[in-house]
Amino acid sequence: MDVVKEVLAKHQKELEKYKPITVEKHLECRLDVGTLLITDPNDFDDRELRDNREEYLTALTRENTQLLLNAIWELPTERVDESIVAKLPEPTTVLPRLRKVPGPRPLTKWEKFAKEKGITKKKRDKKTYDETLDKWVPTYGFKHVEAEKSKDWVLEVPQNADPNTDMFQKKIDLRNEKVAKNEIQRMKNIVRARKVDMPRSGYLGPEAASSSQLLTAVTVAKSSTASVGKFQNKLPKEKEARGLGIKELIPGGKRKASHITSNEREANLDLIKSVLHKKPKLNVDKAISMQKEEDRLAREAEGGPVRKAKPKGKGSRKAVGKKPKGNHGQRAPAKKAQAGRKRR
Repeated sequence: MDVVKEVLAKHQKELEKYKPITVEKHLECRLDVGTLLITDPNDFDDRELRDNREEYLTALTRENTQLLLNAIWELPTERVDESIVAKLPEPTTVLPRLRKVPGPRPLTKWEKFAKEKGITKKKRDKKTYDETLDKWVPTYGFKHVEAEKSKDWVLEVPQNADPNTDMFQKKIDLRNEKVAKNEIQRMKNIVRARKVDMPRSGYLGPEAASSSQLLTAVTVAKSSTASVGKFQNKLPKEKEARGLGIKELIPGGKRKASHITSNEREANLDLIKSVLHKKPKLNVDKAISMQKEEDRLAREAEGGPVRKAKPKGKGSRKAVGKKPKGNHGQRAPAKKAQAGRKRR
């Protein structure tokens, strides 16, 4: 009997570990399965919270989590890659966000083209059989590169090429150019997705760039001078880049170029005239008056003679070389007669 009691007691302890999935509450909890949020409006039990704080909060959290899991299992489910997945509904609780919810990732240039043409991506095998090496070779990775090196241990030099050309180095350079081109395309996809302005063309090399891109690059390079390409010589039969947005690419296009005229000599003369005919900021008359005043004050301080200004009027001016009246006296021959208006 003791053995039976021990087995039953042990079984009872194991059953206590597993709590029931049904939870009863005085007030119904508010569930928002879209954001996996549950709100419990019931009040805390003050006695239990004071006596057994940790155990009480743990039990309360388990019950609320069980209610949330019960609501999730009521949703329609589907199997994806040997896993059962439930599709969550639209959330009902509005949560504050610093930024807007990110939208779907925009398609790249190749993805857009493949979607229009109906091209589907095929899953490649991890290994492929190489008939030359007579063994299974990884499709990608460093072991694939090693297999390619062992397979291409000799390369044929074309007839129209220099016989001293290093075909192995040429193959490496061609691969590096492809990697660089793919990297440029990847950066363009990122810029296009973020809607950031970027130069439409630069020097991508004669093999990668098209004729229009090269023509645009030449036009932009010639315009990158202080005179905005005004004095740059043109090559024979040279064309100017045309198209939408070419003027925006030219540096200094929005800069004011009022000083650049049809003739450089006229522009320089206008600049000299604007400098020479500019009115001085110094008031000469006021400066002379202040200097005279300083000299007068200096003479007064030294105790020297001070000239008094005579009042100006009709009789204040001394007559020099004046005609004598009534035949009395003679004109002073040493003094020059003052020029004035003649009487009629």
